[in-house]
Amino acid sequence: MGVRGLDAVVRGRVLTGGDAGFEAASRPWNLAVEQKPEAVVEVADAGDVAAVVRWAGERGLSVAAQTTGHGATGSASGAVLVRTAALGGVEVDPAARTVRVGAGVSWGRVQEAAAVYGLTGLPGSSPGVGVAGYTLGGGLSWFGRRHGWAADAVRAWEVVCADGERVRVTAESDADLFWALCGGGGEVAVVAAVELELFPAPGLFAGSVVWPAGRAAQVAAAYEEIAADAPEELALWWSLHRFPGAEPLVSVQAAFLGGAGRARALLAPLASVGGSVRDTLGELALTELGSVSGDPVDPTPGLARTELLTGPVGEWSAALAAEPLDPLFGVQVRQLGGALAGPSGTPFGSLSEPFYAYAFGAPVGPGGEGAVRGRLERLFAGVAVSGRKPLTALGAGEPVGRVFSPRVLERLGRIKRERDPHGVVRAAHSVLG
Repeated sequence: MGVRGLDAVVRGRVLTGGDAGFEAASRPWNLAVEQKPEAVVEVADAGDVAAVVRWAGERGLSVAAQTTGHGATGSASGAVLVRTAALGGVEVDPAARTVRVGAGVSWGRVQEAAAVYGLTGLPGSSPGVGVAGYTLGGGLSWFGRRHGWAADAVRAWEVVCADGERVRVTAESDADLFWALCGGGGEVAVVAAVELELFPAPGLFAGSVVWPAGRAAQVAAAYEEIAADAPEELALWWSLHRFPGAEPLVSVQAAFLGGAGRARALLAPLASVGGSVRDTLGELALTELGSVSGDPVDPTPGLARTELLTGPVGEWSAALAAEPLDPLFGVQVRQLGGALAGPSGTPFGSLSEPFYAYAFGAPVGPGGEGAVRGRLERLFAGVAVSGRKPLTALGAGEPVGRVFSPRVLERLGRIKRERDPHGVVRAAHSVLG
């Protein structure tokens, strides 16, 4: 239909095919995902978001919003892509222990603002991931074992509905819409801001210990020994890394909300492995949490697969290191449990599985994509998995039935049809199938 006249209704910049900067503005953080929007609007404020939604709805077009595009699936193709970077406010209320976050804000900025008051949000592994998109997908945090899903910490959403109306949504004001936004993927409204609960952080002891991959069996045994009795304040990740031109490495990453003395006692089995080549465990500022996993900062192409494991990981972890990982770059096993296995108001519900496994690689050269996908498939062959996964772990083309139960999916679909009958709002994954 075309997007002529869109620039007349917004204050921000509008880019269409052929404009300088259009390709860069269209590109998501994951460079392996191709998305071709009708136009890109770099909104100036929430009023712009409302104007774009109204304009698109009147013309039978759809709107997709992205801050970074870490979770992009290509669903923005053919839509008007709203870039929310300018929605950048971060307002901490230390007495109420809450923070209001604009839709363009990443987790690193929230942690900087909250740490001043000895408080923390529930960030994931990368400080560069946008708060809004992460929370719309549930939000699996380093501190989830202690405090649960990030979406369960939401106190209010400020959104633009499919008709262009701006509303503040709480569990009391609109229970259905609030519930659908708290981990349901955001297909019912465009987020302008979110208000989140913050949590006391008496200290942070975190870092990683790295060994040659030949020690994988001993590392896996130590990992499972610690995980078996770990308090909710402690989160553990086991990782296997393959860097081009280097020998593979195995590591354990840890984050403990508390003092160094107790943390060192809990993590003592790691020292018994011996032969480590690097040990960064120590007291960290809350703003340094992103250094623990060292996720890539710059946009990069990547293919990944995630599964929730239902049994022990020791034998599997050791076996992974015994054969070439090529062409994958890494495998990561995260300990779950704690508050994540408890009651949750999110559409996904409780996360009862004990471990979360994530593997990734970059498709390089002819046949690269097939090689990565094939290795990912073989990696999980014969491994006991639950068959379901969090929404942010769902790959492009995977059915949302792997995330939500039939009853939950029916409710999400009903809310979508009632609140957005003309399909104005798009998300990375559709609850309508």
